[in-house]
Amino acid sequence: MSSDKADTKRVLVLDDGNFGSCLADHLADIDNDVFIHCRKQEVIDSFNTHHRNPNYLQDHIFSKNLTAIGPEVPDLGFVSTCDVLVFAIPTQSMRSVLESLHLDKLDPTRLPQLCFVNKGIEMGTNKLPLEVIEEACGSQVAHVSTFLSGPSFAKEIVKRQPTQVSVSSTSIQHAQATAELFHQPHFRCYVNTDPIGVELAGALKNVYAIASGVSGGLGFEANTRAGLVTRSLAEMTRIGVAYNADPLTFLSLAGVGDLFLTCSSEKSRNFTVGYRLGKGESLEHILETLGSVAEGVDTAKSAYAMVQERNLHAPILEHVYRLLWKGESAKDLAKALMELPMMEEKEGMSS
Repeated sequence: MSSDKADTKRVLVLDDGNFGSCLADHLADIDNDVFIHCRKQEVIDSFNTHHRNPNYLQDHIFSKNLTAIGPEVPDLGFVSTCDVLVFAIPTQSMRSVLESLHLDKLDPTRLPQLCFVNKGIEMGTNKLPLEVIEEACGSQVAHVSTFLSGPSFAKEIVKRQPTQVSVSSTSIQHAQATAELFHQPHFRCYVNTDPIGVELAGALKNVYAIASGVSGGLGFEANTRAGLVTRSLAEMTRIGVAYNADPLTFLSLAGVGDLFLTCSSEKSRNFTVGYRLGKGESLEHILETLGSVAEGVDTAKSAYAMVQERNLHAPILEHVYRLLWKGESAKDLAKALMELPMMEEKEGMSS
């Protein structure tokens, strides 16, 4: 597929997992010069020789405009030659990778375009990605950073199935630039300026997907899931409002769109964790055999600390935390949620 864009971008994608690989392929397929950082030599060789990722999206043949590099993290000299950096690294590794890149040493007026696609909350600090960027790289870098989020399974993106996402930044100009980079008829981008809301939604939906999976694993059907997803959206919005996010963000692609997808599909890693917990498997065994990271497990711990700090009413999140970290059973979780007292339906959902 050729691009109708006049200028080819030099793009570095950090991480060769599902989402990083699919976005690297997407950008390479529209005639950008794309490099993907891989941590293992055998993955580099497979990409460069056979145009395949041996660990993720194994059935897909990747664009010939895509070159794998590594295993060392690219140095500042290489980074400074790139027009765009796409960070698909797990949130828990984000700070160390940013510090190793030394982006704060680059001329702030000539920074590469920065796009972050990871979803989560840093354990220990309970920081969102925007806050981690500010601490690791400075406020100027954080201000121009952009965040891409929404209902977007990698396996469907590489098939060029229609996908729609939110692109957010505190700088509308930088959000628009990232949206223009990614936007195609099969990959539509919508811009907003609420990165805190987008980040909270992207992180929290993984926790609620675990709850939805538990519901399915216990044998509950469509009524239960619809109610659970709706009340999860109410909780997400309540938490977002407490952190000064725009409540309307939670009705966007990054909010209800991603929540609905993750809570209703067996392709979701987090839904799968919950489903298997509902079937009686141990969390330890599930994580050992899952084959990839389910960020909702770590996020539940950090998010629980955040809602406790602000004394927020978030019973679904609280019981998922207890299930994952305190030994509560799936049946206990369901019983506790079903026995909650009545409340005003829209309580705490507006600013």
